[in-house]
Amino acid sequence: MCLAIPARVVSVDADDMATVALEGIRKPVSTALLEDVTVGDYVLVHVGYALHKLSEEEAERTLRLMAEAGVLADELEELAADASAEATS
Repeated sequence: MCLAIPARVVSVDADDMATVALEGIRKPVSTALLEDVTVGDYVLVHVGYALHKLSEEEAERTLRLMAEAGVLADELEELAADASAEATS
């Protein structure tokens, strides 16, 4: 379905990149569209880009609503598949 999904930044890397984590899944994402991304920030991730920073409360609320709507599991599955494919490249 490819919705934007909130994730927490666990490392800020070189060349406008960061690693985000959600439910044990870690994925590198571009932070080129944002300013001042730091470890611990929550960002909306879509197709490998961090699009927007949001509060922890907003991230949790969004994830809860996605779970209630039945779309969170699908998005996590896609995120895990993308992360796995990137790890083997």
